[in-house]
Amino acid sequence: MGSYWIFKAVSRAACLLPRRFCDRLGRMIGALVWLLIPARRKRLARRQIMDCLAATEQEAERIARASAVRFGPMLFEVLRFPIIRGKMKDYVRIEGLEKLRQGISAGRGAIIAAAHSGNWELMGGAFAMAGIPLVGVAMKQKSSGADRFINEYRSMIGMHITYKTGVREMFDMLKKGWVIGLIMDQDTNRHDGIVLDFFGRPTNCTPGAASMARFQNVPIYTAFMHRDESGMHTLLVDGPIYVEKTRDKKADIRRTTQQLTKAIEDHVRRYPEEWFWLHDRWKSMREE
Repeated sequence: MGSYWIFKAVSRAACLLPRRFCDRLGRMIGALVWLLIPARRKRLARRQIMDCLAATEQEAERIARASAVRFGPMLFEVLRFPIIRGKMKDYVRIEGLEKLRQGISAGRGAIIAAAHSGNWELMGGAFAMAGIPLVGVAMKQKSSGADRFINEYRSMIGMHITYKTGVREMFDMLKKGWVIGLIMDQDTNRHDGIVLDFFGRPTNCTPGAASMARFQNVPIYTAFMHRDESGMHTLLVDGPIYVEKTRDKKADIRRTTQQLTKAIEDHVRRYPEEWFWLHDRWKSMREE
């Protein structure tokens, strides 16, 4: 558990430092980490950017580097959650919040479909601090200390956390009116995924949001974060999207998941520097 106390100590120091200083320090650390990323992973990111955005190699290099460097400031924002939780409006403005509030006013809950774009950890806190009863669905970290730290800070900022394996808990809380936040832009295994179009290429996609929304007859809202040059985040909320319920369950889920995947693609095209290009998005398709 030594890593837990290291994170706590660094967090305490970050909370004592000015916001702008932490942002500059984060960018410096991000730039250093970029130098340490294996060359093959950088080539992967550049190739994905060139294929998806029809970018030149020089432009792809710029986008890939910016995508990696941004993790530095993002990390410091997480470390500063004890400060940010009391000043959320100074960090995040939400566009479309009333749509979501109206959608959950009946007490039946909703699904948020998000992506690894912008600071998705801060997004969950922004929703929670705005009064949205949010369940963050997390992946368990390999380090128990890191896992304890990040989940403690997620809870601190207002989220309820469950792991991806906690499907029964998700359904129980959805029935009680909670909003389930799902990040759905990474490659899953072929057994659990469905092949859809993403940037004009067959891509393995996770159908969890559409499947859960169809079963419970609740709306889906897309939510994406964008950070401007001043460090202010805009949380863009859109919807509702309802899953059509016909006799063909698979077709219903497929149709809605494609709609959500297209929404992610549109956001990534708009802000390509903020997406996680270092992730091997087409790995399972190549392996198959």
